[in-house]
Amino acid sequence: MAFVIGPSPDDEVLSTINTTPLVDVMLVLLIIFLITIPVALQAIPVQLPDVSHQPTRTQPDTLVITVDREGAIFVGMQKLRNPKDLLQKLKNVAVMKPQPEVHIRGDSLARYESIGRVVLACQRAGILKIGFITQPFAQDGRGV
Repeated sequence: MAFVIGPSPDDEVLSTINTTPLVDVMLVLLIIFLITIPVALQAIPVQLPDVSHQPTRTQPDTLVITVDREGAIFVGMQKLRNPKDLLQKLKNVAVMKPQPEVHIRGDSLARYESIGRVVLACQRAGILKIGFITQPFAQDGRGV
């Protein structure tokens, strides 16, 4: 009778994955799902009422302010004579409930100062939401 202590020449490194634990876990999960699915799908058959759902969401109007390339300011289609008129108009809009959003359409050739005056007037009047309307780019990189 002989005992071998230490590594034997017949021992090799196993390079395969032992899939037995994986199969065991998958079978247990399969059994759990097979048991729980019928319980989850059971329901007492009742005739539920039909309802038409109309969400009641108040959408404020949008005020569009346009600045052309010469710096003239338009509210809607009306041209304003001076920036003080814009501030007064924006103060009247700011107190509305719900407060409308202000969208600024600035010509691409307009001076930044002209558009900056409109933004400053919106801030002074207390307008909470200001947005800029731009033109999307086409596939070739030019405006549509």
